[in-house]
Amino acid sequence: MSGERTTSPRDVFRAPKGTHDILPPESRRFAAFVAAFSARADRFGYGLAVTPIFEHLEVFLRVGESTDVVTKEMYEFADKGDRRVALRPEGTASVVRAFVEHRPAEPWKVFYSAPNFRYERPQKGRYRQHWQVGAEVVGAPDPDVDLEVIDLAAGFFASLGLSRVRLKLNSMGDAESRAAYVARLRTFLEPHASSLGDDFARMLAENPLRILDSKNPAVVEVVERAPQLPEHLSPDAAAHFEEVQAGLQALGIPFELEPRLVRGFDYYTGTTFEFAAESLDAAQDAIGGGGRYDGLAAEMGGPDVSGIGFGIGIERALLACEAEGVFAAAAPPLDVFVVDKRIDTTGPEAAILLHELRLEDLRVDKASGGRSEKAQWKLAARHEARFTVVLESGAVELTVRERSTGEEHEVPRDLVVGWLYERASGSPA
Repeated sequence: MSGERTTSPRDVFRAPKGTHDILPPESRRFAAFVAAFSARADRFGYGLAVTPIFEHLEVFLRVGESTDVVTKEMYEFADKGDRRVALRPEGTASVVRAFVEHRPAEPWKVFYSAPNFRYERPQKGRYRQHWQVGAEVVGAPDPDVDLEVIDLAAGFFASLGLSRVRLKLNSMGDAESRAAYVARLRTFLEPHASSLGDDFARMLAENPLRILDSKNPAVVEVVERAPQLPEHLSPDAAAHFEEVQAGLQALGIPFELEPRLVRGFDYYTGTTFEFAAESLDAAQDAIGGGGRYDGLAAEMGGPDVSGIGFGIGIERALLACEAEGVFAAAAPPLDVFVVDKRIDTTGPEAAILLHELRLEDLRVDKASGGRSEKAQWKLAARHEARFTVVLESGAVELTVRERSTGEEHEVPRDLVVGWLYERASGSPA
C-alpha cells in the first residue's frame, strides 16, 4: 500500500519502539511496587477496579480536545465493526465511565494498576506503553477527601524510602472563578499571539490554561508575568483550598504552592497537585499527580457528582528510587535447593519432595537437564539457598546442609519437610 510504513525483518521480532519488556530480576521490583501500593490503598478503604485496555473514543475525548494527549498522542483506530475506539491514555476517564455505567454507592473509592498508551517521543522513564498505579474517589466533595488522596500518595512515596519528593499544590477553582480567570488570562496573552507562533495562537483560542503548561522559554517568560489563578478564586473555592492546605499542615505533609500548575488534562477543577522527584532531571521530574474533576461524570451522562484522584508512573517512580538508592526489592534467597544424586532421575521422588516443601510456603527449586552433582551445588550457591537437601536413590535419611554454618544433618525422609519448615520459617513444626 502506498505510503504505508514497513518494518524491516531485523526489527520484526523486537519490542515496538517506545515499549519495553519487564523481565526478572527487575520484574520482582515492579511487582513489589504494585503490591506495596495495593496494600496501602487497601488500608485506606479502596477496592481494585480493572477496566478495559481500550474504550470508545468519546470516553477519552473528555480528557480535553485541546490537550496534546487527545490531539497528538492518543492511539485511536476503527475496529472491525467500524467503531472508533482508543487505547487508554490515562486512568481517570475509564474509572469514571465505569462509575457512570454501574452506578455504585457513593463515595466510590477505587485503585488501579494498568498500562497506558501515548504516542510520544520515547525517553528514559517515558514509554509509549507505560504503567501507572492510581486511586480515584467519586461522589465525595469535601476537602477531607482531597487530603486523603494526597496523604495516600505522599505516604506511599515515603514508604518506598524516597525522601527527595516535593509536593506542588494549586487550585483550578470552580466553574465560576475559572471562567473569570480564563477571560482575564486571554486578555493578557492576546497581545503576544502574533510573536509566539501558531501553537500559542491555537491554545489561546481553544484553552488559554494550556499555555500555562508550556515549556517554550519564550512562552514561559510571558507566563511569568501573567495573572495567577489562585488570586481569582471564588469565596467557596478559596475556602475549600484553604482547608486542604490546613489539613496538609496538620498531617505534617510539606507542600509548595505552585500557582501555574494546571496538569495536562482539561477536566481538572479545584485542588490540583503534582509530586516532583528532585533526584531526576527537572524537565522530567514528575512522578505522579492528580486533582479534582468535579463534573466529569455528568459529561459522560451520569450524575453531577464530584471526583478526585491521582496517577503515579511506575517506571518514572522506580527511576527516582534508583537515583536515591532505595527500594531495591532484591529477590530473597531460596529456602531450600534440592540436589538430586540419583542415577535414575526419571522417577517422581524429587517432584514429590519439591511439592511437599512448596505446600509449606517455602521457596524451593532444583536443577534440570541432568546436570552433574557439581553443577547442582554451584546452582544452589548461586541461589544462596539456606538449606540444600541431597536426594539419593533408596535413602531413608536425607543429608541437609545448612548454608550459614556448613553443618550437615541426617534427617529421616518422612520428617524432612517438617524439619526444614521449622528452621526456615522459625515456627514450630
